[in-house]
Amino acid sequence: MKVNSNVQAMFAQSILSANEEKMAKSTQKMSSGYKLNRAMDNPAGMAITNRMRAQLSSLERATKNSKNAINAIQTAEGALSEIESMLQRMNELSIQGSNGTMTSSDRLAIQEEVDQLVSEINRISKNTSYNSQNLLDGTQDLKAFSGSSKDISIRNYNELMDVGKYEITVGTNGKATSFKKDGKVVDIAAQEVVEFLDKDGNVTGYSTKIHTANGGEMTFETKTGVTNAKIDVTGYGGMKCQVGAEEGQEIQVIIPEVSLRTLNFVDLDGNRTLDLRTEEGATKAISQIASAIDYVSAARSKLGAYQNRIENTVTNLDVTTENLTESYSTIKDIDMAEGMVEYTTLQVLIQAGTSMVAQANEQPQQALQLLQ
Repeated sequence: MKVNSNVQAMFAQSILSANEEKMAKSTQKMSSGYKLNRAMDNPAGMAITNRMRAQLSSLERATKNSKNAINAIQTAEGALSEIESMLQRMNELSIQGSNGTMTSSDRLAIQEEVDQLVSEINRISKNTSYNSQNLLDGTQDLKAFSGSSKDISIRNYNELMDVGKYEITVGTNGKATSFKKDGKVVDIAAQEVVEFLDKDGNVTGYSTKIHTANGGEMTFETKTGVTNAKIDVTGYGGMKCQVGAEEGQEIQVIIPEVSLRTLNFVDLDGNRTLDLRTEEGATKAISQIASAIDYVSAARSKLGAYQNRIENTVTNLDVTTENLTESYSTIKDIDMAEGMVEYTTLQVLIQAGTSMVAQANEQPQQALQLLQ
């Protein structure tokens, strides 16, 4: 029996201190809901969860970006829907004006309504915007530049046209007789030519759409007399939407230009070409308006395809976020039931430890009995 050194009390105190430290950690975990509150709790797990948390926040932002892109596309598609409705009305008027029973005053009234509809199409094209970005005036279309002549301009081209420098030789009928990219001949599968006429019926220029063998499409406009031109296709343009958490995970949304120019309602000098004041003019307008309807319908179809694609992207982002959140929770979050079991166990051990320290401290006092 020793008096100076109470080893049993020291042992009980050591165990009690360890349990109190564990109790403090358990209390922190239970109150925060995390089993990782400090790096010392699990250094590797802390590094993993920090990366996961950054990825989760990125995925949430990408989901919002995708939904914003869908809203922008819906805005453009809604405007195109109204333009198509007006084109349908213009088509009806052109058919009405081509009837021989109509008088000149009747056709003048038709022309006035058509002029108003054309002006409204022009207004919608210039004013339709999303977050101050114009959608239909060509701002969100692919870009190309003409470097050899001011008498040729690129209306548009699709994504299947390879980026590079093109050389075009134009014939007297507006068709391309030679089409080269970087000095190599590009196979032309088909061509469509629309003539621009002045008020006297003279041809002032052409709108030529080239279909290449690989599915590429390019539409360019030339004035009469132009024989050679050079065009630089950049591949830039459109609205790039970041739809992922990593660099390069984006979707390029190309919104075709829908204007009086692309609908062939103005010539190269900006003069309106729809003239329904005569029977011949009204008859010509039928095919012209039909072509414009086809163009707008194709543009709407393209926007619908983009919308479906991005909606699928949103679904995929939601699934990825859900699975990543589950993995994050497995490492970071505490199981409250398991934590409560540990907390209760430590409570009992601390109470028992406190009692044992008290008992161990009483043992040296028993030595006094030997001195009596």
